[in-house]
Amino acid sequence: MPEGPPPAPAVQKLRLRYAKRGRLRFTSHRDFQRAFERALRRAEVPMAYSAGFTPHPKVSYAGAAPTGVASEAEYLELSVARRCEPAELRALLDTSLPPGLDVLDVVEAAPGNLAERLQASVWEVRLPEVEPETARKAAEAFLAADSVEVERMTKNGLRTFDARAAVAALEAVDRSDDEIDAGHQGVDGSSDRPCAILRLVVRHTTPAVRPDDVLSGLRLVADLAPPVPAAVTRLAQGPLDAETGAVTDPLAPEHAVTSTGNEEL
Repeated sequence: MPEGPPPAPAVQKLRLRYAKRGRLRFTSHRDFQRAFERALRRAEVPMAYSAGFTPHPKVSYAGAAPTGVASEAEYLELSVARRCEPAELRALLDTSLPPGLDVLDVVEAAPGNLAERLQASVWEVRLPEVEPETARKAAEAFLAADSVEVERMTKNGLRTFDARAAVAALEAVDRSDDEIDAGHQGVDGSSDRPCAILRLVVRHTTPAVRPDDVLSGLRLVADLAPPVPAAVTRLAQGPLDAETGAVTDPLAPEHAVTSTGNEEL
């Protein structure tokens, strides 16, 4: 048995939402774990630790976005050995993390399993140099298909699966005037540079269907092949309302609506 007293018991469990923005979207999940544990030490958070020869802080990560993808809705759960005020903890952790890894919310954990609440994600996919009407027709073709078989290389080799079955909603949305004013302009300074935006709601399934799998499916059913890489951002993840297609807030007791889809299976 390890020498010394046992670790202090957990007295409070907290749930945290954070964002990966800008260049920090290229950090891997493992990189984030290391950065977050350093932030816990820097902020002197009274963490609860596991027992055994190699105690580690009780942090549980849920539903991490792929490397290279931005996100406004990443979640984790942590246990502390002394009660903390959620708002104060949020501010301490946010200042202890590098810019681009931003703590947005900290709440006391409600009953239930956080991972089980993350049933679907809302994604925004920006397609520079693609006309919005082209993307709209491709989305309609994808939704009209009974199945869309795509291939992806996994750690177990090449795998084929149905990307269509996981998509609860898919639509092309228009850019706002604010986005155009913010600098989404052509090389000549004009604001008519095409940039299609897709909004999709994807169920969390096994195997997981990612936005790049949906893009592969769009290429198959509608020959949509963006000339430059897509910019992908997760806008939300949480419980999925099967009737409305809404993805709701997993931290809110009442699961307030955060996003909806116009097309629902």
